[in-house]
Amino acid sequence: MIDNQIMSDGDIIERIGLNITIIRERQGLTQEKLAELAGLHRAYIGQIERGEKNIGLKNLEKIANALNVSVRTLLDKPY
Repeated sequence: MIDNQIMSDGDIIERIGLNITIIRERQGLTQEKLAELAGLHRAYIGQIERGEKNIGLKNLEKIANALNVSVRTLLDKPY
């Protein structure tokens, strides 16, 4: 469970994007390389990281796998 507070759609979308950005950068990956590893388009990765796209569960799992982290890690408070 994520705290006891209700998160708005924008909050969770931004949280996921921030976590992806932080983890990707710590691993020394570009958006292009992450996209390649996840089988997604680089522009889509950028939109997710900026909180512009509401990511689906299948794509969230692809990104988590590409980063070698759990989906939960991407959903948790900023990494």
